[in-house]
Amino acid sequence: MNAVAPARTNEELARLLGRVALQDRRAFEQVYRLTSAHLLGLAEGVLGRRDRAEDVLQEAFMNVWYGAAGFNPAIATPMTWLINIVRNKAIDKLRSGKAERAATVELDDEAMALPADAAQQPQALFDDSIKRLRIDGCMGELSAQQRQAIALAYYRGLVHTEIAESLNAPLGTVKAWVRRGIDRLKSCLEAAGVQAA
Repeated sequence: MNAVAPARTNEELARLLGRVALQDRRAFEQVYRLTSAHLLGLAEGVLGRRDRAEDVLQEAFMNVWYGAAGFNPAIATPMTWLINIVRNKAIDKLRSGKAERAATVELDDEAMALPADAAQQPQALFDDSIKRLRIDGCMGELSAQQRQAIALAYYRGLVHTEIAESLNAPLGTVKAWVRRGIDRLKSCLEAAGVQAA
């Protein structure tokens, strides 16, 4: 994303997405060039592996190609819309278990002789799955702006000023989104019985 002129970039992306809705391949290529590095980083942050993130990014851009007519600049900025598509695809990938099956390798006898890791026992894995579902549920209760601001802060490591620039929002508003989002997330997680690490 062009950090120098985010408003110009948002206008440019909105214009390009309008052309993508009309199946304009050049506009689609421009959207990809302007956003793919940032979106790939986001997917990699969620999935933990670049190859999985690349798969998610490809699926997300297929959604953009076929669903660009659904973009409404009155509801979200172009980058917010794109980030939500990628984030949802990445979470779906985690939930579906496709990523885990793709990473499975045949174990040799030496690997089988190692003592079992308590964190990998069925009950621990089940508990972790339940915890992740509760966290996802709590994240779903936040506003889109709060989710995006928190994701940029925690997954991308951006500070408030960088988040404000990325989202083209006032600094005070971004600080409020992060603070209120985290407070609401903590309350929801406590109510769901999820203890902070």
